[in-house]
Amino acid sequence: MKTSITNIALALVVLMILLSGSVFTVSQTKKALVFQFGEVVETYDTPGLKFKIPFVQSVLYFDRRLLDYNLPVIEVTAEDQKRIVVDLYARYSIEDVLLFYKTVNDVAGAENRLSTIVSASMRRVIGQVPLSQMLSPERAKIMRKIREEVFESAKSFGINVKDVRIIRADLPKENSEAIFKRMESERVQEAKQFRAEGKENAIAIRSQAERERTIILAEAERKAQVLRGQGDAESSKIYAQAFNKDKEFFSFYRSMNAYSEALTPEGTTFILSPTSEFFDFFGTKSK
Repeated sequence: MKTSITNIALALVVLMILLSGSVFTVSQTKKALVFQFGEVVETYDTPGLKFKIPFVQSVLYFDRRLLDYNLPVIEVTAEDQKRIVVDLYARYSIEDVLLFYKTVNDVAGAENRLSTIVSASMRRVIGQVPLSQMLSPERAKIMRKIREEVFESAKSFGINVKDVRIIRADLPKENSEAIFKRMESERVQEAKQFRAEGKENAIAIRSQAERERTIILAEAERKAQVLRGQGDAESSKIYAQAFNKDKEFFSFYRSMNAYSEALTPEGTTFILSPTSEFFDFFGTKSK
């Protein structure tokens, strides 16, 4: 009885081991290859529960998601012989897992091949355009052409390249320093020119303003003279009309004003003839 129970337990353990070794799961994010004696015997592209021969077959998983790869910095020469340092990245996925394994083996091998392909494509495409296009909206077309070339080359090892983008594009350090110095010198020259032009414009504006000021003052003085003349004429006219209305009173009024201005409280000394018209209203003239 005890021997039978032991045999059954051993059989169950062996069965569980065989079952665990013959069943495996491919997740939504993976693809799998089944190997037997080092050779691929089965490929699984769809998720789910799969079976294999225990202890004889093994499983190797590959990522089916979109992968990012930051490539090493590449220095290329444009058509106008100007060098540029390019930092870029690629996004790709494993399409044909069996071809991928046979040609590049793993992700590290794939990225190594991608780096070579992208570098060669960058040198070829950018070598046909001037640097100015790389720094303009034309860069999108250039990158599209590079992506198309890389896409075609990458298909040969089971990879689908979704995108290739430039993160940063700069001039080499020694070129940048020389360009910055030249730009600084150009800006200094422009600043000097702007200041000189500003001074010249300021002198012209001041001269024009002074000229207009002189004209305005002359015109104002002329109008003032005309108005004063008209005022004096009107004043004389009014005085004449008033004088003609009452000559004796007007003469008396003018004499009183003259006395008020001439005979001040401090004391005034006049040397005049007693028969002078100035004394007409002081009494009877001396004869």
